[in-house]
Amino acid sequence: MADMDIYEDSRTVSRSDLAAWLRQLASQLESDGRLFYGAAGAVTVADTVRCELEIERENETEVSVEIEFSWTEPAPVKAADEEEPAKAEDEAEPADGTPHVAS
Repeated sequence: MADMDIYEDSRTVSRSDLAAWLRQLASQLESDGRLFYGAAGAVTVADTVRCELEIERENETEVSVEIEFSWTEPAPVKAADEEEPAKAEDEAEPADGTPHVAS
C-alpha cells in the first residue's frame, strides 16, 4: 500500500512559538497518546515508536531539522458479524451452474 497523507502543515513561526508547539505535542503524547491536528483530526500514537532526528545543512545559509517517528498499527480484526453471510438455501445456485430465478 502506498503512503497516504493524512495531514500536512507548513508555516513560518517564531522560535518561541515553535517551542510551544513542541511542548504541546509532548504533552499530548504523555497524556493519552493522541496527537491532534487540523480542525478536528487526531491520531493515536503507539506505546512504542521508531524515531529519527536528522540535522542537515541544506546549503551555506540553510539548516534543517527533521523529527520523524513511526509505528505499525495492528491489523484490524474482522468481527464475526462482518463476515459475508452464506447464501440461503432458496438463493443457492443449482448444481448445474444455471442461475436461480425467483418466482
